[in-house]
Amino acid sequence: MAEGDDLWADDNSRAEVHIGSTALRLGEKTGVTFLDLDDHNTQIRLAQGSLIIRVRHLDDDDNYEIDTPNIAFTLRQPGEYRLDVSQDGNQTVATVWHGRARVTGGGLTYTVVAQQSAVFTGDEQHLDYDLGQLPREDGFDRWAFELDEREDRADSANYVSREMTGYEDLDQYGDWTYVAGYGPCWRPRAVVVGWAPYRYGHWAYVGPWGWTWVEDEPWGFAPFHYGRWAYVSNGWFWVPGPVVVRPVWAPALVAFVGGGPGFHFSAGVGVGWFPLAPGEVYVPGYRVSRTYVNQVNITNTTVNVTKVTNVYNTVIVNRNTTINNITYVNQRVNNGVTVVSHDAFVNARPVHQNLMRVDQREVVSAPVTRAVMAEPVRSSVIGAGRPVSRRPPPAVVSRPVVAVRTPPPPQTSIDRRQAQFGGRLNEQSLVRPVGPARPAPVNQEGRVQPPVNQSGRAQQPSQDGFRPFNAPNNGNPQVRTMPNTQPRTYEQQGSAQPENRNTNPEMRNAQPEMRNAQPEFRNTQPENRNVQPPDNRMQQTNRDFRESTRQTAPDSHPLVRPAPPVQDRTPQQERQQEQKFNQWHEQRPASPPPQSRTSEPRPQQSRPAPEPSRPVPQRDDKKK
Repeated sequence: MAEGDDLWADDNSRAEVHIGSTALRLGEKTGVTFLDLDDHNTQIRLAQGSLIIRVRHLDDDDNYEIDTPNIAFTLRQPGEYRLDVSQDGNQTVATVWHGRARVTGGGLTYTVVAQQSAVFTGDEQHLDYDLGQLPREDGFDRWAFELDEREDRADSANYVSREMTGYEDLDQYGDWTYVAGYGPCWRPRAVVVGWAPYRYGHWAYVGPWGWTWVEDEPWGFAPFHYGRWAYVSNGWFWVPGPVVVRPVWAPALVAFVGGGPGFHFSAGVGVGWFPLAPGEVYVPGYRVSRTYVNQVNITNTTVNVTKVTNVYNTVIVNRNTTINNITYVNQRVNNGVTVVSHDAFVNARPVHQNLMRVDQREVVSAPVTRAVMAEPVRSSVIGAGRPVSRRPPPAVVSRPVVAVRTPPPPQTSIDRRQAQFGGRLNEQSLVRPVGPARPAPVNQEGRVQPPVNQSGRAQQPSQDGFRPFNAPNNGNPQVRTMPNTQPRTYEQQGSAQPENRNTNPEMRNAQPEMRNAQPEFRNTQPENRNVQPPDNRMQQTNRDFRESTRQTAPDSHPLVRPAPPVQDRTPQQERQQEQKFNQWHEQRPASPPPQSRTSEPRPQQSRPAPEPSRPVPQRDDKKK
């Protein structure tokens, strides 16, 4: 999922979307659109149906906005929320179990706090407002609560950050094992004979990152977009790397073989790839800065920043199309390299059904490249699947919503974008050099010096302390932060980020310090910043790409209309507001309040409120 995507849950259906530690649950007959998705903004269009949102963490510069046909719902605190939009779009019910939200509509703003349920009826110009107690819990609530409780118990949260999208799937499909030289590693259960990472799935073209791996495995989001893979004792182990608050998402942590211009295998023109091993440097094929190249590596594997800089200078600054002076471990693992034809790669065909047989000696000697010089076609974007048979009603597809923030206009079609760039769209996403990079300062032990704040003092680690982590190659202990809080992370890591919008992936991204991952969709998920702030030059170049793929129409979205200007309440409106609040307050259950989310008795054990977050160190690099 990425910005601009639509998602529809049909009759008797539910869906779950994860953006880092934030979980979105869709009830039946629910239609949403991701209007904006970057490091600090999540804006969703809810045209109809029921949506439950659990937000574990909110930074000061993070924005969550849910837009419905008659109100804009902005989350002000971490918590648990539910929105219900009627089929005609004339009524929105906003329920807050924990947290605080602001509602904008009808020229006024309203605050909805924990244990409140507010009903808004009418359109954005004439809105009726009523405040009441929490409604009785239903099956959709219970389903979402059970998923929350399962995530709270996830053993994988001991080994990776909760901001790593997809972490909650790992317990069900694999086991954690300590591997000498790598530390705690995860191994999938019950894989087929001949299985290898990045072999069961297909490649899709997702702008602005370009070629992105889409896995078939139900557990595959985290292991294929974070960390590294190691072949140990005749089996593949996923090495997640250091535990950081905001791990950086990547479209695929692989190196390509035979993907450069003019090269072909003896079996024909094809594209091959293999997973990067721990300590090996990933060089993105999309436009980013050297700062981002540092970030995407140090948050996903234990690697010396000087090594990252040297590879960046060799490949990007010196414009070397191949990387021949590095020995890649997994390129030499038997059956570790996957090769398909150029046609299967570009047309998003299932990889394991279209394997090209290439001699092991040939793949070992093939040149290694950071990107594939293949231009996308329409099927590269929409995939090779069959068209859907069930669609949302036309009214849901075209229904406009009220918004406080103006989202970016939708992208043009892949055909128009290719025509705009003369058939060289993929080349537009390649990394643009920004000058030689300087090695990061290191201390006498060879560790990267911590960033300093405005007073010149080194930023201190969080109160959660440190945990030693052995590097795979040299055994030198590296600091590994183990945060116990659940900060928010993003799915569009590495995407384009306008300077004035902090855009990056944040179901994309994107996702530099862009969304740490594209949001993950499934049909059934303190800020001790170990990464540097995004580079303005990267933001500028990514903004150029992003804006070049938008519609040339005015900077607006066809399904969004701005909320009417907020007016001061009249004395009569103030009295009505006060009266409704007092009435709600008088009807509240006697203290102490119940621990369950609803005021009605529940047949099962009630769920306690979330634990408060631990205090986290303040950032000195906050954007002004």
